[in-house]
Amino acid sequence: MPTDHRKVAAVDHPVHQLIATRWSPYSLDPRTVEREQLLSCLEAARWAASSFNEQPWYFLVARRESEQEFDVMLDCLLPANQEWAKDTGVLLLTVVSKTFSRNNKPNRVAEHDLGLAVGNLTLQATALGLSVHQMAGVDLEKIRQTYDIPQTHDPVTAIALGHAAVLDRATHEALAERDQTPRSRKSLDEFVFSSKWNQPATI
Repeated sequence: MPTDHRKVAAVDHPVHQLIATRWSPYSLDPRTVEREQLLSCLEAARWAASSFNEQPWYFLVARRESEQEFDVMLDCLLPANQEWAKDTGVLLLTVVSKTFSRNNKPNRVAEHDLGLAVGNLTLQATALGLSVHQMAGVDLEKIRQTYDIPQTHDPVTAIALGHAAVLDRATHEALAERDQTPRSRKSLDEFVFSSKWNQPATI
């Protein structure tokens, strides 16, 4: 179970502990993520639901022990993300197939299904005492060129998978402050509707 409870969600209704304790730290300890832990996270992603069981997601993986591969992947992140993600145990890049393999028609929910897979990966990581921080700040064209991704597929995001640490406020004040800010979310009334748009649901 999770060992880092610095940012437990102040939930309005009961949720599983893994959801309440999951958060996305900027401060990561450059420790090894064990091979079996990584494989468990990827296995969790493997078993996510997807439209027509297409499983349109792909992951590019670089462990920090493979220094050259790790540095190449780190260079695909935008500089602001490189600053903190350099300390993670594993970097991943996500990719989706844009079409269904069975008929080559566009798969408009491919990124939705990728999100489900990453959600599974994230909860499995949390259960193992690891942390996940997802990033939109990547150089998509550099990823495509670096990894020779075909035009039938699109790179989407990056993921830092590792061990949470505590930032030194003296040297990383802005990031440390973000790590220590309480988690917050919109209320259900702001996004759960019935009858018509923007009409809060009565449940």
